[in-house]
Amino acid sequence: MSVSSPAHSPAPTYAAVLRTPHAGRAFGSALLGRLSYGTAPLSLILSVKDATGSYAVAGTAMAAFGLAGVLLSPARAALVDRLGPRRALVPLAAAYALLLVALAVAAARPAAPAGVLVALAAASGCLVPPLGPVTRALLSGLLSDRDLLRRAYSLDTVAEELLFVTGPLLVGLLVRYASAPAGLVVSAGLVLTGTLAFVTSPAVRGGTGAPRPGAPRRAAGGRIVPGAGLLRAVGVAAAVGMCLGAVELLVIAFADAHQRPGAVPWAAAALSAGSAVGGLVHGAVPWRVPTGVRLSVLALGLGTVLAAAGLSPHPYALVGWVALGGLFVAPAITSAYLLADESVGEERRTRAGAWVNTAFNAGTTAATAGAGLLVERLPLPLCFALAALPAVLAAAGTLVPARRRPGSVGGVEPPE
Repeated sequence: MSVSSPAHSPAPTYAAVLRTPHAGRAFGSALLGRLSYGTAPLSLILSVKDATGSYAVAGTAMAAFGLAGVLLSPARAALVDRLGPRRALVPLAAAYALLLVALAVAAARPAAPAGVLVALAAASGCLVPPLGPVTRALLSGLLSDRDLLRRAYSLDTVAEELLFVTGPLLVGLLVRYASAPAGLVVSAGLVLTGTLAFVTSPAVRGGTGAPRPGAPRRAAGGRIVPGAGLLRAVGVAAAVGMCLGAVELLVIAFADAHQRPGAVPWAAAALSAGSAVGGLVHGAVPWRVPTGVRLSVLALGLGTVLAAAGLSPHPYALVGWVALGGLFVAPAITSAYLLADESVGEERRTRAGAWVNTAFNAGTTAATAGAGLLVERLPLPLCFALAALPAVLAAAGTLVPARRRPGSVGGVEPPE
């Protein structure tokens, strides 16, 4: 059953999200488990590289881990929808933690076989527990107020952004005082502890719900068309991921071309900071624009800013443009999750969020590879323009049809 917010008001705050009964514990414990998503990748790369002395093997192991995690994410989310968080997450977390420890032990041995390390990395990626999608599905059941849910999703997106900044820093400390395999063991402990705390929280024990179980939520402005809204969210999320995946590599190429490699970490930090600020502002503003339209406008803004970034005269001017682009990132991802949630029934919430997450990650991976080919063949300003093109096209493709039907906005039909 849905739990009403204790601070149901025209302008609910971020504190109101955490004051909702049982939401704070569930959210915090899930974040603890999700911190492993920030520590495991770097620990894996460093462990395999140190064990084999080969960057190629380390890259292959990381690719196997990442691809398995991305491709099987919807299947793991479907398992949670079918069995429930308690019955699905605990076995997944336990098996994932066990495989990370096995990988750490194998990497710590001298002359570790490369094939074994890659196989263990791939197996680990197959079993990553979907704590992010499950957390958002849980919040959707706890918070019946859509404004409060938007703040909750914004807070979740910003927190996740910070986890991927904090995680590598934690690994850096571990490597300094211990070893890279220790990072894998810590990652295993984080995900297992966080998952157990999450599934034993009152919010999960009591189950989640929605105002109308089995049916899509009603958003302001009309009735959701189930398929269209989810496809739109997935498509724009993939386009945003492609923008970011390409820009990460293009920033490095831009800094190298201007002989200013020191600008690269500043650009990465600016992107994360801009995203965090944008996410918090997006959650705090009482929007009246439908979620689907807002998502398309945000994607269009991101693409436009990143295209302009390629015209920067200096790497540190580029840092400013990247920070400006970051303002659109967390709001766009949050809006994609919200649109997916609005477009499906309670029994498909976790899967819907997982599809958005999968699309974003797949877009990031594909665009990073594609950008590497473009940089060697085309001028950098053109590369930035091409990197921005997916977001612009996705936004245009979803905004134009929305304007052709009077009273309809991108997957939302007028009330009957």
